[in-house]
Amino acid sequence: MRNFLFYLFFYLGIIFICIVYLPSLVLPYKVTLTGGKLMGLWAKFCVTLFLSTKIIIKGKENIIKNEQFFIACSHQSMFETFFLQTIFNSPIFILKKELLKIPIFGWYLKKIKSISINRNKIKKENLDFYEKIKISYKIMDRPIIIFPQATRVDPEDRSDFKKGVSKIYDLLKLKCQPVAINSGTVWPKSGPLIPNKTLTVSILEPINPDLESKEFLHLLQKKIYKELDSLNS
Repeated sequence: MRNFLFYLFFYLGIIFICIVYLPSLVLPYKVTLTGGKLMGLWAKFCVTLFLSTKIIIKGKENIIKNEQFFIACSHQSMFETFFLQTIFNSPIFILKKELLKIPIFGWYLKKIKSISINRNKIKKENLDFYEKIKISYKIMDRPIIIFPQATRVDPEDRSDFKKGVSKIYDLLKLKCQPVAINSGTVWPKSGPLIPNKTLTVSILEPINPDLESKEFLHLLQKKIYKELDSLNS
């Protein structure tokens, strides 16, 4: 029953926000961004109310201020795709192209300047991907966010991060803000929701833009997985 009520109210709320914000699709995209923040707050409300989850935001003092940066975040649940919009300045999401095809919701993803990649196509199909990233960070005062695991994974999964995040690091030459979230212990990729847990969003110390790509990738993976191991212990 708890699972049913959670999903019922969560998706009804998301649909309601989408309907209310339909006029924003013909207004400046910054208006649409406020709808994303509302979705993030709604996700927090539903997780807290229906799953009796305590949400902790750890390391706020590490958030990079007064300069551009990009975010690299662990990915275990749908939760972070909504909630991180309430912590950071409306991040520009890097996401799989299939999400843009979702009716109405996909329109919003396009409107807020999300950057898509077709993971099932050869590299030639994605030749403009990194160029889009470079243009986005130059013209918008919003951090780009990438999930280095490329998809949602189980909380115990420690697979190697994809190399795309190191290419972005080399391309942008900006500080990286690592974020570790143990959301899968509450809202897993598959299976029932898990109530009465603590969900922690851990904002880690930034990584400076002066490392070799392999060194950066190794350090990023080490920092995030070490924090996740700590949160799960």
